[in-house]
Amino acid sequence: MSIDFYSRAVPGVATLSPYRPGKPAGELERELGLTEIVGLASNENPLGPSRHALDAAAAALGRLERYPDGAGFELKAALTRVYGLPAERLTLGNGSNELLNLVARVFVRPGDEVIYSQYAFIAYSIAARACQAKAVEVPALNYAHDLQAMAAAVTERTRLIYLANPNNPTGTAFADAELRAFLDAVPERVVVVLDEAYTEYVDPDAGLPNGLELIDDYPNLVVTRTFSKAFGLAGLRVGFAAANAQISDLMNRIREPFNVNCVAQAAAVAALDDRDYLQRTLDNNRLGRRQLSDGLARLSVAFLASQGNFLTLDLERDAQPVFDALLRHGVIVRPLQPYDMPRHLRVTIGLERENARFLDALERVLSC
Repeated sequence: MSIDFYSRAVPGVATLSPYRPGKPAGELERELGLTEIVGLASNENPLGPSRHALDAAAAALGRLERYPDGAGFELKAALTRVYGLPAERLTLGNGSNELLNLVARVFVRPGDEVIYSQYAFIAYSIAARACQAKAVEVPALNYAHDLQAMAAAVTERTRLIYLANPNNPTGTAFADAELRAFLDAVPERVVVVLDEAYTEYVDPDAGLPNGLELIDDYPNLVVTRTFSKAFGLAGLRVGFAAANAQISDLMNRIREPFNVNCVAQAAAVAALDDRDYLQRTLDNNRLGRRQLSDGLARLSVAFLASQGNFLTLDLERDAQPVFDALLRHGVIVRPLQPYDMPRHLRVTIGLERENARFLDALERVLSC
C-alpha cells in the first residue's frame, strides 16, 4: 500500500486508542473452553431487561421494514411524563455515549479546550481529541472530581466541561451544593455536560444532585442519561440528553437520522413505566453492594466507596495478574490500566450467586 492513511487522518484521530469494552463471555469461552462464566465487567443490570420492555421489543420486531420514528415522539412523550421535560429540550441518542460526542461536535472547534477529571470516563478524552481540541485533564482528589480545581482550570479557550456523577470507573460522587457552587463559578459561555448514567443507583440520602432539576437555573448545563444501566437495555443502545431548547435544537440538527431504532424506542418507553422492575434493580444493587463490601473487608481488600452499581478495588499491587487469574476461574471483571489505575479492578454488582462466585475466586487467587 503506497498511501499512509494515518498521516491523512484528521489530527488527533490517528493517535487515539479505541475504547476497549469489557471482555465478552463468548471470547473467554473460546479462549479457555469455559462454560460457566460470570460477567462482571461492564456494569450491566444482572436482572436482565424488564418483562414489559421485552414484550414491547418483541412487538416492535414486527415493524422492522419501517424506519423508526426519527423524532422519537412516543419516547419523548414518556420522558416528559416521567421527568416533566418538554420535548423541545430533549435529544435522543444511540446510548448516552453518542450524546457526549454530539455536544462536542456542536460546540468544540480545533484548538479549543475541553476539561474533564482524571479517572473520569475515557469517552470524554476521545470526544475532545476527535474534535482536535486540547484535552485538559484536572487531577482528581481522592479519586473524585476536584470541582474547585476544575473551575479554576477554565480559560478563555474553554468551550466544554465533562462531569460524571457518579463517576465511572471510580464510583465517587459530589453533592448538590458542590455542583451548584461549581456551576455558579463557571462562565455561562462554557457548556457543562453532566453525565448521570448511574444516577438511579445513588443513595437517596447521599445529597447528590438531580441534574434534570437544574437545567432551568443553568442554561449552559446538558444532562445525559442512559437506559443501559438501571433499565437493563445495554444491548439496545438508547439514552437521552436534556438541556435548554437552543442546545437541544443544535444537537438534533447534527444527530444521525433514525439514530435510535424502533425496538430500542419501544423497549425504553415500557422500561420507564415499569417502576416495580426498577425497584427490584435498586434492591438487588443495595444488597449486592453490602455482600461485596463485607466479603472484600473479610479478604482485607481495599475498595472505593461507590454510588454506582460497581466497586473499584485497590489491590495495592499490579492488578493485571489477578485479572488474568480470575479469568481462569471463569470470572470477568475490568482492569483499569487504561485509566492509569494499574493497581485497580472494577467489579459490577451482580446477583447474589455471582457476587459469591467472584469473592470465592478472588480469595483463591489472592491465596496463591
